[in-house]
Amino acid sequence: MRVAADVSPLELDEYQQAARLMLRHPLVTTSYPDKTSLPLVRKWAGQLRADFAEVLGYTLVSNGETARLRRVQDTLDATRPALTRARRPFDRRRYAYLVLALSALGRSGKQIALGELAEAVAAEAGRIDGLGMDTGRKADRDAFVDAVAWLEARGALHMADGSAAEWVNDPEHAEALYDIDREVVAAIYAPSRVLQHVSSVTELLDGTRGVGQGINAQRRLTARRARRLVLENPVVYYADLDPGLHGQLRSPALAEDLERLTGLTVERRAEGVALVNIGQRLTDITFPGTGTVAQAGLLLCARIAGYLHRNRARVEHLPAATAAERLAEAAQRIDSALPDRGWVARLLAIDNDYMVTTAPGDTTARSGAGGGSGGLVFTPREEQAAPADVTYPFLSETWLRTELRKLVDEFGSGMAEKQVADLGGLLSEALSLLAGVGLVARVDGGVLVLPLLARYRGVTAQIKEPSKP
Repeated sequence: MRVAADVSPLELDEYQQAARLMLRHPLVTTSYPDKTSLPLVRKWAGQLRADFAEVLGYTLVSNGETARLRRVQDTLDATRPALTRARRPFDRRRYAYLVLALSALGRSGKQIALGELAEAVAAEAGRIDGLGMDTGRKADRDAFVDAVAWLEARGALHMADGSAAEWVNDPEHAEALYDIDREVVAAIYAPSRVLQHVSSVTELLDGTRGVGQGINAQRRLTARRARRLVLENPVVYYADLDPGLHGQLRSPALAEDLERLTGLTVERRAEGVALVNIGQRLTDITFPGTGTVAQAGLLLCARIAGYLHRNRARVEHLPAATAAERLAEAAQRIDSALPDRGWVARLLAIDNDYMVTTAPGDTTARSGAGGGSGGLVFTPREEQAAPADVTYPFLSETWLRTELRKLVDEFGSGMAEKQVADLGGLLSEALSLLAGVGLVARVDGGVLVLPLLARYRGVTAQIKEPSKP
């Protein structure tokens, strides 16, 4: 089946715009991400539904007021958080309040007062060890309203009267009233399976692997997984994956399908594959970008690349954890925090074969598409399998901190004073950004430098002088 089979050449660009929109915003409503998005998706819903299913294994559900892309999760990813109104990642408390608020809204009528919703969430939170919610504490009210604002931004709630900000500051005398859009509420929460039956976080991931099927069906599933990897990640390194995926990653069909679906270009090098994202059309992480953290990260990339170019033979090289190893480590860490339901959990597990499940429903998923890198700059050898014992240059945190200090001394006047004053915090944020776009891998005591970082070796910078009046 050819992607966009019924789309004319004159309309292909608009179709690809709709595809990128759904991939970047798995939930589209009459107001989110903007008022023009839903009509565009509706126009191409039929073709998108067929292409997403065949190419990626995703399910597009389009109703009157919503379009919902139910994605398949192949791995755990901490780089795609929900964000507060101040663009800060949700913490565990905010995520918990968000889920409890969705539960309360599902049992509510057409309207609800903010105080009433807070009471319902507080009642449920009080039954959960280590959570709780005290509306007398401003920190708890702030966290709760961040969850409510997240729902409001997506159209699940509409302010009818009052002010949430005033309620946060004075809940005794202020109130806010919301209209509830039940269609959007139902579209937001679509778990892959009944959560009471889940005994490990990995059970939320793609459940089709390992199922006994014919060779052609297995080949289609593997091809879809390979396409998802390239689409959802800034870069896919061969050494990171099972050898069984290498053939699909090198397949001409993969490049043809993804390029026709998204309008972007698939680029291959000796070490891996990336979807080139010139113009930042399909990413939620902009790099290079604006802001002190992005500036520090880019300057650090240039310093690292130059240093390795001059001293590569003298730098210690270490292997990086594979995707399977990272998944196992993350799952073990998350599972260790799950409550022990004892005999109840074991009894529920007996019914696993009879569960009715829905497709995965991540609402904050990211389309990596190169992470804004604009392509890969690896070694000149193309289409060669990575050796089994791949290692990467290791740079210590001490070295990184020293180099960042030098960069701040040189370029700090163009950065935010508060962030520059906290050098350790700035370094941590910059390294997290670089790890999120596939340039480094964070390890104990420092980072491993990944091949994609080489493209920033020639970066130069200068401080922009303020214009004279």
